[in-house]
Amino acid sequence: MNENERKRNELLAKTVIKGLESRNMTGYYAADKEEALKLALSIIPEGSSVTMGGAMSAREIGLVDALKEGEYNFIDRDNYEDKRAAMLAAYDADVFLSSANAITNDGVMVNIDGNSNRVSAIAQGPKKVLFIVGMNKVCDDLDGAMKRARNVAAPINAQRFGLSTPCCKTGACMDCKSPDTICCQFLITRFSRHEDRIHVILVNDSLGY
Repeated sequence: MNENERKRNELLAKTVIKGLESRNMTGYYAADKEEALKLALSIIPEGSSVTMGGAMSAREIGLVDALKEGEYNFIDRDNYEDKRAAMLAAYDADVFLSSANAITNDGVMVNIDGNSNRVSAIAQGPKKVLFIVGMNKVCDDLDGAMKRARNVAAPINAQRFGLSTPCCKTGACMDCKSPDTICCQFLITRFSRHEDRIHVILVNDSLGY
């Protein structure tokens, strides 16, 4: 990413943050991964119970490692024999970590889920939801965000999980009903009724899918 792209992203982030604020959500701008990590840790009090869905962006900025090594109760579902128990524990967590498959210029987020544990926790349950979102996921409008989620994020994640879906072969959404589909639930987050619940860190980097 060159300096002109970075400057453009910084200016665009201000617009997205205004959009988030108009929707009763709190937005932040981080110039890089290191700043994003510091911001995230300043939002999560020590002693908090923290869990997550499959947020690759949180891993990429070093947040997951920091939580495991720090004074936090990190609920790591990979360490649970009973995956359902780990997923249910998320609903009572202090903080749920996520990313967005796409976000619009005016602060609307789109997420697609297969098991639906991630989108359901975003919608309700955890006291606070912290999104880590790379500027590569910003789209002009909701239509663009839906297209990105379905044609960029979903095929890559299906390939990452080794699934047998049409998008794994074509690289684009085929609107399938495959048993392996991860496009089971679509969540559009356009407003938060609960003040101080949803926090979004926009990172001037390409993160996640």
